[in-house]
Amino acid sequence: QVQLVESGGGLVQAGGSLRLSCAASGGISSINTMGWHRQAPGKQRGLVATITKGGSTDYVDSVKGRFTISRDNAKNTVYLQMNSLKPEDTAVYYCAAAPLYGGYHYWGQGTQVTVSS
Repeated sequence: QVQLVESGGGLVQAGGSLRLSCAASGGISSINTMGWHRQAPGKQRGLVATITKGGSTDYVDSVKGRFTISRDNAKNTVYLQMNSLKPEDTAVYYCAAAPLYGGYHYWGQGTQVTVSS
């Protein structure tokens, strides 16, 4: 069993920055991919950024050049550095964990990010 806990959300003005953290515990050896997702009110949840056990990263086009996903293996923690934030980035952000050949089985509780104009 994997447990994920997000932190770092909050209220920020447009153009500002936030860094989200996702601390993993439990059966983390089964994890191949960590992904950050977000869901805004009235919209479907979407994938924002991923990082694999091998260190490969990927981003949705709308955040490329602004967001950076990274990891600290010693702390079992994944980060999402968000710069040049826009009001449309406002959402609940979730981290999730997936094995090599499966979907995202484990999810955190989410952290609210609000970007004011």
